[in-house]
Amino acid sequence: MLIAPSFLSCDFSKLGEELVRMDKAKADLIHLDVMDGHFVPNITFGAPVIKWARPYTKLPFDVHLMISEPHRYIKDFADAGADIITFHVECDSDINKTLDLIESYNIKSGLVIKPNTPASAVFPYIDRLYMVLVMTVEPGFGGQSFMADMLPKVAEIKEYAKSIGKEILVEADGGINGETIGACAKAGIDICVSGTGVFKAEDAAKAISELKEIK
Repeated sequence: MLIAPSFLSCDFSKLGEELVRMDKAKADLIHLDVMDGHFVPNITFGAPVIKWARPYTKLPFDVHLMISEPHRYIKDFADAGADIITFHVECDSDINKTLDLIESYNIKSGLVIKPNTPASAVFPYIDRLYMVLVMTVEPGFGGQSFMADMLPKVAEIKEYAKSIGKEILVEADGGINGETIGACAKAGIDICVSGTGVFKAEDAAKAISELKEIK
């Protein structure tokens, strides 16, 4: 299992140092949550912050767009240094046209599903995707509990992908820590996003290692 520390949990006054710390701690990716205050009720950061952060690490930037019209901003995030761009199947943009844009910049693409969205919503696009992100909390709200009943979606997605001869990664985000990551591992999750459990840990390397060891 890969661990993607959530950029939102870093100390933004020491942004560069925090990314270097995650690199040394052997994180696998950096997960960056972009919220527009419309698709979700919070506002975080945009492409300029990602561009400023990019020189501090070579770790892949996993950019999760929680925005209403992602197609309008794909170029901005591509230019900022995104390696993976995921956006919500529930967004207002045309899904295939947005995927076309992402692919035109040679960036890996993914779709995200909210808790109330069935796994089948991504099936029409599976053959085009690198990854599907299954939200295990409602996006945009902090401090929520992990929704274990989202995990059956993982098997549904992987079984459908296999049926069409496609290999796909499934990522989970929301409420993941040492107590909940075991269920993610058993469900077949490939990438787990973890925020405070990693960035706020006194020893980030130890925290990441321990998360990876939980089965």
